[in-house]
Amino acid sequence: MNTSEVIRNRHSIRKYKKGVQIPRKDIETMLEAAMFAPSACNTRPWEFVVIENEDIRKKIMEISSHTKMLQTASLAIVVCARPDLQEGKCAEFYPQDCGAAIQNLLLQAAELGYGTCWCGFYPVMERVEKLQDLLKVSSLPLAVIAVGEADEEPKTRGFFDKERVTYL
Repeated sequence: MNTSEVIRNRHSIRKYKKGVQIPRKDIETMLEAAMFAPSACNTRPWEFVVIENEDIRKKIMEISSHTKMLQTASLAIVVCARPDLQEGKCAEFYPQDCGAAIQNLLLQAAELGYGTCWCGFYPVMERVEKLQDLLKVSSLPLAVIAVGEADEEPKTRGFFDKERVTYL
């Protein structure tokens, strides 16, 4: 599959085939793609928590009702920001930088044949703080990515809208 096909065929998946084990090499390939994302001054202000444990995934679902797909997902990848790694002219770009890392991860997962769903946590600080406590991290959990083998085929929702483009 080429890049254009992956972009156009990637969907948010909320139903997964339960019990599918994702090989460690595939997880590392997804994380490697995430870490190849551009970042302000190449600060790479991210860290990742891979959650295969079902009990921890259940606790995440208690923190946010928007993560119910974790009931059947194979795992969750929590993308955490490290604003402490950015200063000066590069300070405070971590949301954009982590967003680029997340997009790379989603596209790599799709290319490997997995479904994903990006569940935002930041900037809702109540959720962020509860997830920090659960994961025992001082970094900022920005998003939880559900990953697994899709058990649904949602319709494509994205499209090109010429009305949202200005040429100067």
